[in-house]
Amino acid sequence: MAPASDPYTEPDFQSSALITIDTQRDVLDGGALEIPGTSAALGSMGMLARAFRELAQPIVHVVRLYAPDGANVDLCRRAAVAGGARMLAPGAAGSQLAGEVLPDPGLTLDHGLLLAGGLQSLGAREVAMYKPRWGAFYGTPLEEHLRGQHVSTLVFCGCNFPNCPRTSMYEASERDFRVVLARDAVSGLYERGERELEGIGARLMSAGQVADALVSR
Repeated sequence: MAPASDPYTEPDFQSSALITIDTQRDVLDGGALEIPGTSAALGSMGMLARAFRELAQPIVHVVRLYAPDGANVDLCRRAAVAGGARMLAPGAAGSQLAGEVLPDPGLTLDHGLLLAGGLQSLGAREVAMYKPRWGAFYGTPLEEHLRGQHVSTLVFCGCNFPNCPRTSMYEASERDFRVVLARDAVSGLYERGERELEGIGARLMSAGQVADALVSR
């Protein structure tokens, strides 16, 4: 495990970005792909988004979109979607980002642009991006976008730790980004996962601690 003062993994909040993962209406309580704990974490996710927004730090909202024929869906869910299950469908209300993480709850995703690999601007230094698989870096422009913003540290939140956030954090570490997980702003987190993240030098902090660190950077 990297020591807390390790100069190679210590977060640099002056050059940090917030990454929200799959915080879409379908994964909230009562949604078509309900993920327990996601709705409960929305308050902390919203706090983080506001903190980064107020300081004009970059924000990337990463989303999944499932074509009705299942062509772009993970293999483990492809049969369900191809068989008629409606979840994260482009254009459907359930595929939209939760209002709590947006600068304006009325903003809607441009599904055509996102599926074509584009970044949708949602505000100053705030964009939405589609990912085709678990990891936010797989087949996406995320790394190029972050390098262009001179980002060194990524703060992650969203849904659902064992799958997309976890994969995305390991991908970030592979690319030598400093990694922070807001532990109260993610669903599905468990003790062994926390220990394993600490083993790759990731920092686990509360949303409030991240917000305080941003202000005092």
